[in-house]
Amino acid sequence: MLFEAIFLGLIQGLTEFLPISSSAHLRIVGEFMPSAQDPGAAFTAITQIGTEAAVVVFFWRDIVRIIGAWFRSLAGKVPRNDPDARMGWLIIIGSLPIVVLGLLFEDQIETTFRSLWVIAVMLIAFGILLGIADYVGAKRRKLDQLTVGHGVVFGFAQALALVPGVSRSGGTITAGLFLGYERAAAARYAFLLAIPAVFGSGFYQLGKSWNQEGPFTLVETGVATVVAFVVALAVIAFFMSWISKRSFLPFVIYRIALGSVVLVLLSTGVLSAY
Repeated sequence: MLFEAIFLGLIQGLTEFLPISSSAHLRIVGEFMPSAQDPGAAFTAITQIGTEAAVVVFFWRDIVRIIGAWFRSLAGKVPRNDPDARMGWLIIIGSLPIVVLGLLFEDQIETTFRSLWVIAVMLIAFGILLGIADYVGAKRRKLDQLTVGHGVVFGFAQALALVPGVSRSGGTITAGLFLGYERAAAARYAFLLAIPAVFGSGFYQLGKSWNQEGPFTLVETGVATVVAFVVALAVIAFFMSWISKRSFLPFVIYRIALGSVVLVLLSTGVLSAY
């Protein structure tokens, strides 16, 4: 099982920040592993701690600057409309929807939403939405033009990623493109916005799983998390470079193709929904 965990950690690291849904890939790939089972919502959430740690490392200077300015604004040492202090508030505001909806739909997230039928449809539907947003979006707004209202929209878009197949980065980037933000600006805010949600979810699931049996032991899950961190660090650098020059079309095509293949496999009985 250790080798399966390592391989799934590799998949998590490769897919977390690309707009193709890491949770969908873990769910689908798990069906083709020797054990042929769903890695589970807990494994997915915990390994995301590793990928989110990569975000912290990559955006370390930005994060330190934002946190410092936010705390200084509370003490009145910098104005609350300071760009970095304001970004701190926008990250907090944008994180609220996923916290509320994650707790309300916790049971469905761990059961119903993990149906391969749901995942395949979400891959295709949100792939099409990403393609439309990338085509029609004005791509003029920069991150310093982010408003509270737009932060809330980003937050609800991120919350949609509670359903595997939507993609955390894909959902938030799609919302950002529809709102007219540049590709890099939308992606940057999406990555920063994910930090509280992913760490919160990951450590919550870690606490729940401490004395529970699952497909993988905590040691195996820990190894997978480290693998995910290393791979994700390289993927973030690649992705930020890619979107500064190119469109999301390859990811759109990939999502639709993968979703279609899963639907065919489900329809022919090769795969089962649960």
